[in-house]
Parts: sequence; structure tokens; C-alpha cells
Amino acid sequence: MGRKEDNIARATEVMHKRDKIRNLAIAAHIDHGKTTLSDNLIAGAGMMSEDLAGKSRVLDFDEQESARGITINAASASMVHKVGEDDYLINLIDTPGHVDFGGDVTRAMRAVDGCIILACAVEGTMPQTETVVRQALKEKVRPVLFINKVDRLINELQIDGPEMMARFEKVIVKVNKLIQTFAPEDVRKDWQVSVQNGTVAFGSAYYNWGMSVPYMTKSGLNFKDIFEHCAADDQKGLAKKAPVHEVLLDMAVDTLPSPFESQKYRIPNIWQGDLETPEGKAMMECDAEGPLSLMITKIWMDPHAGEVAVGRVYSGSIKHGESLWAIGAGKAERVQQVAMMVGGDRIQVPAVSAGNIAAITGIRSAAAGVTISRDKDAEPFEAIRHYSEPVVTVAVEPKAMKDLPKFIDALRGLAKSDASLQVFTNQETGEALLAGMGELHLEITVYRLEEEQGIKVNVSEPIVVYRESIESNNNGSAFEGKSPNRHNRFYIEAEPLSAEVVQALREGEFGDGAVRNKDAKQVGDKFAEYGMDKNLMRKIYAIHGTNVLVNDTKGIQNLHETRELIIEGFNEVCKKGPLAEEPMMGVMMRLVDAKLHEDAIHRGPAQTIPAVRNACRGALIRSRPVILEPMQNLRVDAPNDVIGGVTREVTNRRGIIEDMPVDGGTASVIGKMPVAETFGFSNDIRAASQGRAVWNTENAGFEMLPPSLFEKTVGEIRERKGLKAEVPTELNYTD
Repeated sequence: MGRKEDNIARATEVMHKRDKIRNLAIAAHIDHGKTTLSDNLIAGAGMMSEDLAGKSRVLDFDEQESARGITINAASASMVHKVGEDDYLINLIDTPGHVDFGGDVTRAMRAVDGCIILACAVEGTMPQTETVVRQALKEKVRPVLFINKVDRLINELQIDGPEMMARFEKVIVKVNKLIQTFAPEDVRKDWQVSVQNGTVAFGSAYYNWGMSVPYMTKSGLNFKDIFEHCAADDQKGLAKKAPVHEVLLDMAVDTLPSPFESQKYRIPNIWQGDLETPEGKAMMECDAEGPLSLMITKIWMDPHAGEVAVGRVYSGSIKHGESLWAIGAGKAERVQQVAMMVGGDRIQVPAVSAGNIAAITGIRSAAAGVTISRDKDAEPFEAIRHYSEPVVTVAVEPKAMKDLPKFIDALRGLAKSDASLQVFTNQETGEALLAGMGELHLEITVYRLEEEQGIKVNVSEPIVVYRESIESNNNGSAFEGKSPNRHNRFYIEAEPLSAEVVQALREGEFGDGAVRNKDAKQVGDKFAEYGMDKNLMRKIYAIHGTNVLVNDTKGIQNLHETRELIIEGFNEVCKKGPLAEEPMMGVMMRLVDAKLHEDAIHRGPAQTIPAVRNACRGALIRSRPVILEPMQNLRVDAPNDVIGGVTREVTNRRGIIEDMPVDGGTASVIGKMPVAETFGFSNDIRAASQGRAVWNTENAGFEMLPPSLFEKTVGEIRERKGLKAEVPTELNYTD
């Protein structure tokens, strides 16, 4: 029996003791040492050699991850840690730090109750640190802090005790400020991290040592010892006295909640059902005997077993061989295997009970975000909301037509395993559009198609996905859309929504899709909290993304019969706006009047949908349409002598520089840049700074395209989509 199997055998004994389980994620900015730290924790549990810890990066088991030296997939490992006489089961998830894979971090946070936020002692908190803290707090996951790479402070920067303390203080204050801003109100005070209460540790994951105040008390070591060991270059000796896995896992056990505690406050946040039902009570109590509810947070492709679904069991137990429903699927499916994970290895177990993270095979219709249950009509979990939307698209097609069926299957698998990827296929030509978070995300997706599936493909240059919106309204001059038979007319007015409402829609505050009559009052009241007219919003028909359709008519006969068709027309316009068929964003459309033929046969889909579509598009054209382009926050750090080249490179690409702090010999450029201008940026910035710049980006939403570029951009998009080059006017939609 190998070490891993041995450990999992111990884990199966502990996993039924709810108060002895800790589900953790490790999250941080790219290259701050997450995977290196995970190695230490796995080695500490005796599942790999301690000499290899930090060098072999067990959880980066994908060959692309090893080749690029970055984490791409959130990988998990289960292990047992002993505190005193008690065994604790630690389910650990290592998450990516690169901004293109932020979706994996969001999904991992759904499965865990606590997270270790890493910050590099030299670089401090970075933009992505801020994003991961925000992602954790949104899911009500409690953070603790580990300040990594302390050896570099002592050995490379040669700093003394007081200055080291000042640096730590700076990082702690920044993280606490984030917790103060983004944490749910009732826990803001309790969740603040501090050295005294044992929620901050520091150390070096690479050299396998760590330290925290409780551990100092336990081991009798102090700061002076750490300095002496580092100065004498005896970090191995330090790792023996204060192994980082012990310090951190002790911290996790002492300060982070067990599933039993955390589900009491997490379930109301992620599940909309009635908490008084047997299902609700079982989840609140984390009851292994209750009805099964499991949420899938990741699908990965195993070359031998096919699709493996990894998810968190919130109540009940999952056993192999039983039939289960993926909510929304057409039929029940049998679980072939139930396993616990250690990186790329799945170690089979007979069952996994509530509060744990399980890997299952056999449920083909599962996808990230899907709820698994024994009852096909169970209330599903709240959808996972991602912080950023796909902004870059490439067109992909197989080089050989014989690969087409295989290609379409492979795409389906990719879209399933990566929920941040959007795939649109044209069944006739076989061309597929892949929309992703950035160049790297798409590059790796294409690599998977070619290398893992063996399908050679042609890939277009990257294309940016814009959004369409309006900056005015057409109140008082509603646009008339006529049906092809001229018997039905719809009158629409459009107006922009405020930034607060758009943000709330994006976060899913109001739901999505058609609004049922019985829910309209409640949804309308929610809109009123954001300063909108309560009586108007209670007549809401549908929500599509960040757009809203409201029925503002009175006493029109038979309108309720065409309701579904009106919503269908509105949805089509939201997907393809009037200017360049890009998605719409932040618009409210009001149906203010309608004239319908009394005979139902003359107001069917073929008449109503085009009429509503034209009315909506005409109203948008009348309301001064604009194009919104995706932006990225940018931070570039470079030595003072090359910073001039960096600022020139950023401003040449329409970047806006907001701040330029100088710290010793290094200057930083902080600002924003349009995604459309970022292609090839990495090569140019290396050239401009002689390869000495370090930069990172994160998505910053959408901003209006400058008017000087409006016609050129719209023309280019229309030409690419095979539409007429001229920008449409009202006349295009009056007929």
C-alpha cells in the first residue's frame, strides 16, 4: 500500500467526524508560491518525500502546467493531519493565480469553508490578491494569511527585524482593509486577521519552514532564531524545527471552521430553498444521514476514466453504484466510482459523506455548477457568479473535415470542464468561436484540442468581444415595429440603467430569464431599493444578462398570449444589438403600447418576434447607441532607468496612467488599458524595458469606446461578421 493510499485509508475513518474536517483553498497572486506550499502540506502528511517538497509541484500534474511553471487547473488533495491526539482530515484545493483562470478560483471557493491567502513578503499584496480575497468573501469563506518568501527579505534584501515587522504590518493592514470592505457585515470584525490571534503566519514555502505566534509558544522559537538560521544559511535546520505544514495546518485546525459550523451561515448564502424542509435542515446541520445534495465545482478529463466530476457534499452520502440525478438532466445516471483526490491520482473509497470533497465518475450530464441529488425535482444551488466575463474570442476549425464530428465532441467536453469558456459552433461550416478570459486561456484551450484530442486546427487572430449600449433614451417618441403582415404593431422605448443596477444584475441579485407573474412584485421591490420606480418595475417581463424588459402598457387585449414571443424577440436583441450584432449591456426596454390582430393565427411567432425585434432595435438606434470596450487594470513594475519606455508603450496603446509610485530603485505604472490593445503587449513591454519589467493585469469591466474610433470599430466588426459596412439607421428597422 503506497503512502497516498495509506493516508486516504486514514482519511476514510476521519471523514465521518464533521468537527474534524477542514476544507481549504490556497489562493494568491501568480507566482506567490501556492503550489510550492501545497507540496509542503502534502509532504507533511507523508504522501511525498520532504526533500522533493516545493520542487516537484505535485498538484501541477498537467504537462502544460509543468512546462509553463504556472497553475492552470484548481487541483485538490485530501490528507490527514494530527494535532495532539486527534486526527483531522484536510481537503486542500490549490488554485491558479493567473488572471485568465480566475473562474477556477471562484468555483473552488464554493467547495471550501476557509482559505489560506498567500502574500509575497517582497512584493506585498498585488491586484490578484485583492481579487481572490473578494472571491472568497463573496462565498462566505473565512480567510487566514500566510506571508511567504520571508527568506528573500532576510537574505536578498538584507533587512533587519523592525523593517521586516513594518513590511508585515503593511500586508496585514491591506488584507484587513479588503476584509472590512468585502466581508458580510456580521463577520467583518471577527474575520480580521492578526498575528496575536494566530490567523497570520509567515515563512518560506520553498525552504519548507513557517512560523506563527501560537507555534512560537509551542516550540519556544523566536524571531532571533529565524534570523540566525537564515543568516547561517541553515534553512534546512529551521525546517526541521518549524515545518511549514505543521504551522499552517495547526492554524487551519485552530482558526478555520469545520463544515458543521460553516454550513450554518454558508447554506442560506448559496441555496435559495426553504431552510425548514428536510433538505434544508440536513444541509444546515451537515447531516450525513439526510437527503443527498452535492454541488459539482469542477470537471476534469481523465485519459482512462473519461469525465471526473469533483464536488462538495453538503448533506447525505454518495456511494458507488447508486442512481442519481444531475438537476436539469433528462435521466438518472449511475455512479461508477467514488474517490478522493490527491493531485492527478484518484483513490477509490466506498462512500463520501457530508462536509467532504468527492470525485465521482459516471454522471455524464454533470457540469461545473450543477447540483446532484437523489430527487430529480430538488432545489438546485445558486449559480456560481464569475467576476469577469469572457472578453477575447478566436475562431477555430479543424484542418481536415474528417475530424469534424470528433472536433464538435471535443469542444463539448472542453466547455463542460471549463465553465469560463464559452463555445459557439456553426454546425454547417464546422467553425467554432471560443470566447475566453485572455490570450493564455485560449492558447491552452487550443493546445488541449491539438495535443490531447489529436485534432489539428486552424486558429484565427484573437478578436475582442465588445458590448453595445445607449447613452440617452427615446422617451416620448416610442419606436414602432410592424409585423411582416402589417396587422401587429409594438411600440418600444429604451433607456440606460444606472451603474449600480447593472452591477447588481451582473451579480445575479434579481435572477435571470423570464420573470413569473407571481415573482414580479418581489423583483420590482428589489429594483426599487436601487432607486427605480417601484410601480413600473413590478410589471417586469424578463431579465437577460444586464438588460431588462418591462411591460408598461395598460388594458391591451390578448397581450398575455404573446408574452413569450415578446420576450423571445427581446432576448434576440440582447444577444445581437443593432449596431454590430454584439451583446447588449445595461439597457431597459419598455413596451409602451401594442396593437394586436384579434385572431391568434395572425399574431404567431413569425409575426410577433420580428416586430418586437425591429421595435427594440429602432428604439436603441433612437437612443444614441454606443460601443463599450473591455478594459483591464494594469500594473507594471520596472527599474527607474527603463520606466520611460514602459510609460510610452502603455500610452501608445491608449492606456490611461493613474499613478506612478516610486519605491527605492523601482517605479510602478498603475492604470488601465483596453483589451483590444493588449495583444502582443508582453513582447513589446519586454523590448521596451530590456526584459526587466514585471506586469500583471486584471479585468476592469467595460468603458465607452472613444467617439473618434466608433465608426472604424463598428465597420470592422460588421465586415468580420459579413454584414453591410454602413452603420444601421432607423430606416433599417421601420419597415
